[in-house]
Amino acid sequence: METEAAKLIGGGLAAIGMIGAGVGVGNVWAQLISAVGRNPAAKNSVELYAWIGFAVTEAIALYALVVAFIILFVF
Repeated sequence: METEAAKLIGGGLAAIGMIGAGVGVGNVWAQLISAVGRNPAAKNSVELYAWIGFAVTEAIALYALVVAFIILFVF
């Protein structure tokens, strides 16, 4: 296998991690909407945890993107 082809395959496989992050972000917001729908008075206490969950989940996508770029452009 050529080196360039292996780099492209490796970068594509590393970018698959962003799919999981997209599912996770969707799950965080869906659960926030569900919680606020059940108890609107708890919006302020639940919303902080939703933003923290969003930030942590989005960080996973950024890590996957950085690894994909490292595979493509450094090696």
